[in-house]
Amino acid sequence: MKIDMGAPRAQPTQPPRLAARKASSLSMPVQGASSGPPEGGVPPGAWRALGVLCVAVLLAMTTWFSASAVVPELTARWSLGPTAAAWLTIAVQLGFVTGAVTSAAFTLSDIVAPRRLVLLGALGAAAANAGLLAAAGASAAIPLRFATGFFLAGVYPPAMKSMATWFRASRGTALGILVGALTLGSAMPHLVKGLGGLDWRVVVVGTSLLTVAGGLLALTAGSEGPFPFPRAAFDPRALGRALGDRGVRLATLGYFGHMWELYAMWAWFGVFYADVLARAGSDAPLRGAAFAAFGVIAAGALGCGAAGALADRWGRTRTAGAAMAVSGACCLVAGALQAPWLVLAVGLVWGFAVVADSAQFSTMVTELADQRYVGTALTAQLAIGFTLTVATIWLVPLVREAAGWWWALALLAPGPALGVVAMARLAASPDAARIAGGRG
Repeated sequence: MKIDMGAPRAQPTQPPRLAARKASSLSMPVQGASSGPPEGGVPPGAWRALGVLCVAVLLAMTTWFSASAVVPELTARWSLGPTAAAWLTIAVQLGFVTGAVTSAAFTLSDIVAPRRLVLLGALGAAAANAGLLAAAGASAAIPLRFATGFFLAGVYPPAMKSMATWFRASRGTALGILVGALTLGSAMPHLVKGLGGLDWRVVVVGTSLLTVAGGLLALTAGSEGPFPFPRAAFDPRALGRALGDRGVRLATLGYFGHMWELYAMWAWFGVFYADVLARAGSDAPLRGAAFAAFGVIAAGALGCGAAGALADRWGRTRTAGAAMAVSGACCLVAGALQAPWLVLAVGLVWGFAVVADSAQFSTMVTELADQRYVGTALTAQLAIGFTLTVATIWLVPLVREAAGWWWALALLAPGPALGVVAMARLAASPDAARIAGGRG
C-alpha cells in the first residue's frame, strides 16, 4: 500500500512561516520578549548554547546510562535471578514515567525555570544513584533505581524546552543533535562492557558526580534564548487540552509507535547478536556482541543529526515517516539472517533509522501545542511513550524463548507501522502548516 506522505495542500497567500504563525494565535511570540534575528535565521550564541546544553544533559543523564554497565556485576554480587536483574533496568523506566506524569500533572516544566528544574532533577538522581553503595540487595536497589528515573524526568523534558527557546529555524536540527548526544551516551556502557568494564562502585560514584556536574553546568553556563515560551500558571486541565489537540495527538501517536520499537531494540540487540555469533562459532560472542551493540546504537547519533537537518528542509512528517518505514523493515529482516556480517550491516542501518525520528516528534509538539504549556505536552508525550517501552522490553525475551528471534524482533514492527500512518495523516491535515515553517 502506498501512503502519500505529502498530500497537496492549498497554497498560502503569505510566506509559509508567517502563515504558520497566523494559523495559531497561541504561537505568537511573548510580548516584550527579544525578537531575535529575522525569522529564518539562528540568533548569535545559539549553537554555543546548544553545545552547553548537550554536554549538561549528557552528564546529568549518566546515572540512567550507567545501569547497563552496573547491572551485570550487581547480578553476580547479589546472586540475582533474571527477573530481579531485569527489574534493576525496568525500575528506571517506571520511575521516569512516574516522574514525568507527576511533572505533567502539576505543569512543573512550565512553572519552574527549565535550567533550575534540570539542576534539581540532577541532584535528586545523583543522590538516589549514590544510595546503591549502601544497598545490600535488590530489595533496596530497585527502589533506588526507581527514584533515579523519577528525578531524571526533571532533566530531559525541561532541557528540550530550554533548547527550543534558542531555535525557531533549525529547531529540528538542534533537537536532533540533543537526542543524538543522549543516544551516544546510551551506547557507551556497551563499549565499557566490551573493553572489560570497571568496578561497579567506581561507576556509581563517577556517574553520580557527573550528574551533579551536568545540573550545575546547565544552571551556570546555560541560558535561555531570545524566543521564550509564555509564562504559565498551574492549570490542572492543561494536560487534557494538550492531548486533545489533533495535531499534538497525531505527533504523540507517532512517538508511541517509535517508542514501542526503540528501547526494546537497544536492550536486546546485543543479546541477539551474541546468539548470532555463537551459532557462527565465535570464541568470544559476548565481547563481540558488546562492541556490535555499541556501534549499532551509536549509529543512531548520526541518524538524529541527519534527520534533524533533513526535517527542517523536507518536512518533519515525511522525515519521521521515512525513518520508521526503514526501521520497521529492519524489524522484519534482521531475525531471518544468519551471517554475522550481514546481521551487523542491517543492524547499523536499523540503529541509524530507529532513533532518527525521535527528536522530530518532540519538535512537532513544540510547534503545535499551546505555547504556554509546551513543557507539559512534552513531558506527557515522554511519560506515555516510556510506559510502552516497559512492555516490549519484557515481551521480547519471552517471545524469543517461545518462538525464536524472528518473531521476537517482528513483534516490534507494528510500532513503526502505526507511526507511518500517523505521520501520513498529520501531513495531510491543516496542522501541517504549523510544522517546520509550513513544510509539514
